[in-house]
Amino acid sequence: MDDSGLSLLLLTPPDQSREAAASGLPVAHLAYRIGGGGHLFRSNLNPIARGGFLAVDAAGFDGKGQSAALVREILRECEARGFTGVLCDFEGPPLPILMETVSALDESLSRRNWPLLVPEHYGHAAPNGQVLLSSALSGGSLRQRLADVIQTRGAAGVALAVERVAHDFPLPSPDGQGTPLRQEDLQKLLEQREPQVYFSDALCAHYFTYMSRETGGHFVLFDDASSIRKKLQVARRLGIRRAVLPYPQVSGFLSELRS
Repeated sequence: MDDSGLSLLLLTPPDQSREAAASGLPVAHLAYRIGGGGHLFRSNLNPIARGGFLAVDAAGFDGKGQSAALVREILRECEARGFTGVLCDFEGPPLPILMETVSALDESLSRRNWPLLVPEHYGHAAPNGQVLLSSALSGGSLRQRLADVIQTRGAAGVALAVERVAHDFPLPSPDGQGTPLRQEDLQKLLEQREPQVYFSDALCAHYFTYMSRETGGHFVLFDDASSIRKKLQVARRLGIRRAVLPYPQVSGFLSELRS
């Protein structure tokens, strides 16, 4: 538990699992993928990595297979590795087999008193689990976004999925879609433009604007340790008790998020 009761979970690729585990925080090992035939596949996970959460994605999965077999494989891997929770990192439209898998996992894990974290669009299949709500917004209010979902699921049914934002938006931006910036590109832009940087209380993110001779006006939205800390505080004050941090994005200032 950190930030006065908010439990932090580090979503970590396999090549950084040992480093993340050394922080003392629980690790969600993103070393698993649902693949051909609806089976669970594992990347090269450090053989001594035990405990924490099994984190699984479904990138490229065609939706074919049997959910019962997949659930058995996930539970068997949890038992073999000493995992005590599952995080489903599923992107794209819901697939029937994944919906069935989430529903069965919700029932099985709740009997074990193990957490299940799922994307919001799988939430109705996991009434005992926690839906992952992204901290990344380009408009509106983070607090209101979280509060709206809490009204239907309760704070115990919500987890904050932190994303370290760095996007460059053209002005105007009718579709609200910005260009992702690498951290080195963001730093270069700050050094070259020397802009006045502001903080949005609604978005819990920093921003600045600049003009380009070639492309006109731009609006840049970005996070650092202080803005992510603010997002964690907003979640905690709403009664949310778990936040998922992408370890590669926050490893450089993890200690600041825990202080």
